[in-house]
Amino acid sequence: MAVCVNVYTVCVAITVCISLISGELYKKDSYRTIKSPWIPLVLTTWGYRDAVKAGWNVIKNGNSALDAVEATGHSCEMAQCRHTVGFGGSPDESGETTLDAVIMDGNTHNVGGVGGIRRIKQAISVARKVLDNTDHSLLVGDAATKFAVQMGFKEENLTTPYSENLWDTWGKNKCQPNFRENVKPDPRKSCGPYHPINGQQQQQRVSKIMDNIDADNHDTIGIVAIDSKGNIASGASTNGLTYKIPGRVGDSAVAGAGAYAENGVGAAACTGNGDVMMRFLPSHTAVILMKTGLSPQEAAESAIKIIKKKYPDFMGAIVAADAKGNIGTYCHLWTDFQITYMMPGLPDIQVKNVTCSMN
Repeated sequence: MAVCVNVYTVCVAITVCISLISGELYKKDSYRTIKSPWIPLVLTTWGYRDAVKAGWNVIKNGNSALDAVEATGHSCEMAQCRHTVGFGGSPDESGETTLDAVIMDGNTHNVGGVGGIRRIKQAISVARKVLDNTDHSLLVGDAATKFAVQMGFKEENLTTPYSENLWDTWGKNKCQPNFRENVKPDPRKSCGPYHPINGQQQQQRVSKIMDNIDADNHDTIGIVAIDSKGNIASGASTNGLTYKIPGRVGDSAVAGAGAYAENGVGAAACTGNGDVMMRFLPSHTAVILMKTGLSPQEAAESAIKIIKKKYPDFMGAIVAADAKGNIGTYCHLWTDFQITYMMPGLPDIQVKNVTCSMN
């Protein structure tokens, strides 16, 4: 113990001397990042330029990473990005649009999430209230709606003519695609009501679990932000899987699955087949791998490869950034995946095409 204490003391002394020579003195903690020319940073999945602009306008003026994540997600929710984020998209079997969102503070590891929230448009802002105003990490369904109303949010119908038309067309097509299995009547041919098939008759498979999951079906905005003080936050928002079974909650509500952040290390956020991805906690995996010394690119690739080893046909992607603002991304089986980001020194918000693995 004496040796460790002495070594630590020497290290602190050296750090202070260097800081004084450079004219700056920073308070250090175990994982505090150094100053970097690539922060502040706002990074998202998909080509959501306006959403990143909203987050950048917040963070470039010295506001927090948490504020930037919320602003980025809120922008996409109000714009109904590709009808896969926010109100008026991805109806469930009953025709209702429900929302999932999460936001995480990399400094405190505090988390706020909402799953299957009904009749509230601002899912990520309600998640922020869960983070700021409760000791909980996740609220769901009607109870989350009640909480939101208590916090001052307006309860309103999330159905639009667009989502209503989707649901009507789905019903006329014998409720296809359908995510039920081992039930009768046959969900490949019928809209139910369904009852379980018991015993050895449980051999029915409607489809591979990845069928019907593409960018326009399940297109989460995953968000990473680092502010000028080096604080890191992450988040995600989505209206979930189109035609999902009512009550289904995906990875975008779950810390470690949809998003994860740790100060001094980095953050990650995901998009894709949430039912598969939440089984592997890929955002958490990527951050832990960066903590061991992997680059954001190496960590992102490793996190997705772990999933595709078990589910080679799944579609999904991840973005990651380390504490210095270096970014990485990796995707599987999409042909149109993009990332969007902004950091100091760039003339404008960047939207980049990403080549995904195909096997």
